[in-house]
Amino acid sequence: MDISLKDKKVVVTAGAQGIGLAITTAFIEAGAQVHICDVSDDFLNSARAQFANAPVSYSKTDVANEAQVDAMFAELQQRWGTLDVLVNNAGIAGPTARVEETELAAWDQTIAVNLTGPFLCTRRATPLIKKAGGGSIVNISSAAGRLGFPLRTPYSASKFGVIGLTESWAMELGPSNIRVNAILPGIVAGERQERVIAAKAASYNIGHEEMRERLLSKVSMRKMVTAQDIANQIIYICSPAGSAISGQSLSVCGNVEHLG
Repeated sequence: MDISLKDKKVVVTAGAQGIGLAITTAFIEAGAQVHICDVSDDFLNSARAQFANAPVSYSKTDVANEAQVDAMFAELQQRWGTLDVLVNNAGIAGPTARVEETELAAWDQTIAVNLTGPFLCTRRATPLIKKAGGGSIVNISSAAGRLGFPLRTPYSASKFGVIGLTESWAMELGPSNIRVNAILPGIVAGERQERVIAAKAASYNIGHEEMRERLLSKVSMRKMVTAQDIANQIIYICSPAGSAISGQSLSVCGNVEHLG
């Protein structure tokens, strides 16, 4: 099975931290050249140190900012000329609140990063991928993109929207040999998940561990997935081994049965 991505040109948004860092590492190990963007100087500096001897470039880019996204892809067009893979990984958890308590600003920010961000990046990446003769776009959705998620309405709505983008772009770009898929992580172990658990525990007025057990009781495999699990699936669908996969929403979640 061929999963080599040697010399492929890849962009990973929010690629300097969390799931994005695992995705970046996996592409480097598969032989790719990677450009990562992030909004955090600290995370970018950490990535620079970690990948000092790897074919990686960097930019501080807010994916919800049209001018910054345009500038990043203009630079990549000048440097690379083409692009093989775009991973729209950047996203935020958004507020944990009942609908009547959710501030419009928090809603707007969540939609801007999680839904408008992939649109802005894909809009600029597509001509470069077409110029390469085709390639792959991967959008990170969530189990909350197929299941309702009480107290997390902005996040769930944005991730349902990502599925709509994925299925529409797969049809639109397929004739140009561009495959578009979504990855739906479940409960991913890490600092961000611990913050989400803490916020939900506070909303329900229960302890952190009780909240964790409540969440995992709704996962068939009764465990969290890892960032590496997500990265492994992305490498597969972007490689020659996944050349017939497009328009799919692929869950990597241990089978999340429902959210609440």
